[in-house]
Amino acid sequence: MVSIGAALFLIGIKLAAGLASGSLAFISEAIHSGTDLVAAVLAFFALRVAARPADREHAYGHGKAEHLSALAEGAVLVAVSIWIAVEAILRIVEGGHEVDAAWWIIAVAVLVIAVDFIRALTLFRAARVHSSAALKGSAIHFASDLAGTTAVLVGLLLVRAGVGNADSVAALFVSVLVLIAAGHLMRENVGVLMDRVPDDDELAAREAVEALGPEIELRRLRMRSAAGRSFADVVIGVPPGEAVGRAHAAADAVEDAIERAVPGADVVVHVEPRDDDDTDIAERVLAAAHAVPHVREVHNVRILHLGPRMEATLHLKLPPGTQLGEASEVAAAVDAAVTRDVPGISRVRTHVEPLEAPGAGHVVDDGAEIEGAVRAVATDACGRPPHDVRLVETAEGVVAFVTLSLGDAVTLEEAHGLGGATRHRIRDEVPGVVDAFVETRP
Repeated sequence: MVSIGAALFLIGIKLAAGLASGSLAFISEAIHSGTDLVAAVLAFFALRVAARPADREHAYGHGKAEHLSALAEGAVLVAVSIWIAVEAILRIVEGGHEVDAAWWIIAVAVLVIAVDFIRALTLFRAARVHSSAALKGSAIHFASDLAGTTAVLVGLLLVRAGVGNADSVAALFVSVLVLIAAGHLMRENVGVLMDRVPDDDELAAREAVEALGPEIELRRLRMRSAAGRSFADVVIGVPPGEAVGRAHAAADAVEDAIERAVPGADVVVHVEPRDDDDTDIAERVLAAAHAVPHVREVHNVRILHLGPRMEATLHLKLPPGTQLGEASEVAAAVDAAVTRDVPGISRVRTHVEPLEAPGAGHVVDDGAEIEGAVRAVATDACGRPPHDVRLVETAEGVVAFVTLSLGDAVTLEEAHGLGGATRHRIRDEVPGVVDAFVETRP
């Protein structure tokens, strides 16, 4: 609103001074201020549009309205600068245009310079506070007005000193200033409308993600900006075995890092499993180790990258009675099999463990009292008698094996809940039972 009021005042005073003195430079500055009035009005309405929240048809908001406004301002300025330049050149070539450089005309020029300085400073501050392209565009226009009016003042002083074409030269200088300002404004806003990547923000965002560590792979980063706000579209890769919760936490970490590096950024993160070659190599190591005789179980397979070489570490389980010498021979056979069958693996480190012996136990023959208690608890827990109850004596104590018949209409979720509740109640409420295994069926 300040810039609109200032533009109206300056148009009137410049045009009056230009017509009264015959100064083309002053008339060109009046026209320049007319374009500034248009710019200020466009900026005013563009800001009102840009302030609207996002809706169904404008999911990213209305911020680009500011840049459309600034682009229109630039186009008007180009047309005006060309007209001023042509008229100035004609006056220089043809001559005969008298300019009255009276003292009050010079006083008007000084007043205009003061007004231009105040409004340009006001708009530059507002543009910086609100990160507004529209306000910045208006501020650039008014700064060019300040330089142009200074040129007009110098031209008038030279006219008073007897230099006849000084006013036309000043007008030509004003046209060049307007053209440069318009070119800069249009180039900057076309870049935004064409989604040109904001280089500084893109670099800051990339460095922020890469600083999170090698476990997060930055696959793609696309950025654009509008109305002083940056938008980031990020694709990251995480290890293929990563749980959903940890993958989500990685996405949150990327989002937070970019928002710290680029304040106010709107960030969308897409998570993908990495094309992890180590997973395929580990599976091949596992297969090669299982093919070795006497190997009962292989687990904890890891692939280590040691410079140009790869090594594998794994845990082997052998029968508990295996002598250490024989176990060492099996480990050596696994090493040979893996390095032979898996290209790239230069060495295998094995940790040998005994296979757990199966638990011993026997069916309880005289457990009628315990069985009755188990049946009562199971019936109370699920609302119907169990199909079967079996008691087994183990080293830890009696384990109850219970089968519940729940019918076809019960969902898997309901059956799981009833089975879990029955198990906990049997274990807690039946003396002598250390655990319960509950099976559900239709």
